[in-house]
Amino acid sequence: MTVQVRPDRELGWTRADTIRTAVAVAVAALLLGLAGYLAATDGEGLGGSNAALMLLIGAGLGILFERGRYCFFCVFRDLFEKKNSRGMYAILVSIAVGMIGYAAIFSTRVPTPRGDNIPADAHIAPVSAALVIAGLAFGLGMVLSGGCIAGHLYRLPEGHLRSIPALCGVVVGFGLGFLNWDFMYSHFILGAPVPWLPAGNGYVLAVLLQLGALVAIGVWLLRWNPQVQGRGNRTVDATELRRVVFFKRWPALATGTGVGLLAILAYYKDQPLGVTQQISSLSRTGMTEAGWLDQFMPGLDERLAGCVAVVTHTITTNGWLILGIALASLAAALPGRRVRLEKATVFNSSTAFAGGILLGWGAMIGLGCTIGVMLSGTHAFALSGWVFGAAIVVAAGLGFRFGLHRKAAPGAFSD
Repeated sequence: MTVQVRPDRELGWTRADTIRTAVAVAVAALLLGLAGYLAATDGEGLGGSNAALMLLIGAGLGILFERGRYCFFCVFRDLFEKKNSRGMYAILVSIAVGMIGYAAIFSTRVPTPRGDNIPADAHIAPVSAALVIAGLAFGLGMVLSGGCIAGHLYRLPEGHLRSIPALCGVVVGFGLGFLNWDFMYSHFILGAPVPWLPAGNGYVLAVLLQLGALVAIGVWLLRWNPQVQGRGNRTVDATELRRVVFFKRWPALATGTGVGLLAILAYYKDQPLGVTQQISSLSRTGMTEAGWLDQFMPGLDERLAGCVAVVTHTITTNGWLILGIALASLAAALPGRRVRLEKATVFNSSTAFAGGILLGWGAMIGLGCTIGVMLSGTHAFALSGWVFGAAIVVAAGLGFRFGLHRKAAPGAFSD
């Protein structure tokens, strides 16, 4: 398939651009100032000594998500609806880069990998029917709501108003997941195997196995990798630099590499990437204090790894990561004129809310989302990451195939 690129429009500079840029600079200054305060106070009472770092890692992710369009909804929609696999390579590269970094970290922390010494701080989860069901629910919720949880966090600052009811639905979905957790845990998760590829095989073989799978997927996706024509000669000047940095979508390989490197840093200094721990923890805390949940939840409070909810009354490092994503994505979107209020209606807001419920329920039962389970899981060589990701792809593929995203939000997808 060949894609003809339209000529670049004249950018110019208007008073609105001045205002947008000033606001972007102010947001960036706020973010850096907040990081400086957290570093100076060592995050006392506000997430601990890693709070500032995780805020900045979140900021880096927000920029990459926004400028590289690292959005699982967008990537899968392009793949299934437009037969364009460009965005998939960002995901594949981020997995490849992250897993190599994880292997280096694992080799120092767990020199001899075995089934009985799986790194407890990595997102390596049981593989069961519950994980598959959670992935299917999450994938369908992503299609209906117009984004995964991470996607809503960076698209809301762009003016994607459906993200508001979607995120509200996520909180409700977490609550429903907590209420039926005992059933899902006792019937499906308890006693389920926790396959970890390096166990008994070593890290080199695990890297080669996953790298082989990623290369195979990448080669297969070449059939849907469009050839771009019409770019022509370009003059590298201030206007072109501004266009490349703020207006044009960043290259998939560069975006994926950046996400992978930040994932390595996050795990090395604090914890694996994920965007659900703080949200689900607030939901669980509120339900526990209301008497709707027991203080102790089997599995969650014992041994399971993932973006697991805990009862907390303060912002965690995961919360700072989320805030960094939201603030930085706003600062990145403003200079490129991508902050535009989306038309919200009762119908498309209700479908976003319903989709959000599926997202939250799937993330709770699956112990994370596309970032926390699929991305961080594959980084850690966990079979759970691949299984959850495959279930999401199946559900999303069917959802896009039947046009559920367009039925849920008529007229919202004109790009």
